[in-house]
Amino acid sequence: MRRLLFTAIALLLPAAALAALKPGDAAPLFTTPAALAGQVFEFDLAQALAKGPVVLYFYPKAFTRGCTIEANAFAEASPKFAALGARVIGLSHDDIETLKRFSTEACRDQFAVGSDPKARTIKAYSARSVLPGMAKRISYVIGQDGKIAFTHEGSDPLKHVEATLKAVERLRR
Repeated sequence: MRRLLFTAIALLLPAAALAALKPGDAAPLFTTPAALAGQVFEFDLAQALAKGPVVLYFYPKAFTRGCTIEANAFAEASPKFAALGARVIGLSHDDIETLKRFSTEACRDQFAVGSDPKARTIKAYSARSVLPGMAKRISYVIGQDGKIAFTHEGSDPLKHVEATLKAVERLRR
């Protein structure tokens, strides 16, 4: 019995260590290569926050079914986010060459996607997946004050768009 309890605790500890950032937590600042409409640029979170809130969403892998659905939905909602003064960026382990195509084909030239092949930002935002080379599906709304305003974690890619849009609307009130 004692061994079973120890094993259960050991299995739960890594999950607790990977718990999502919570509202009120400071958002880790980062810069990363990103692509928008097939063009590469350096995305800087601090500079983006100077212009308004940021929706930062992590996704497992470009061109997979769920990630393409999520990118399409964020692209469709991009005018609504922009009207609220918010910027959207997706982040994954994918290399920048892959993301140049993904930014055009799946993101429909509407928002940027960043490359984090060494997972530094993924780790900082507790978005590491148990699968190697992938991020878990988690979304954050970061207020202009640099703090997490909202967190959503779950497997349904469409819920991320819906939930973050509602959070940005609440933030702007």
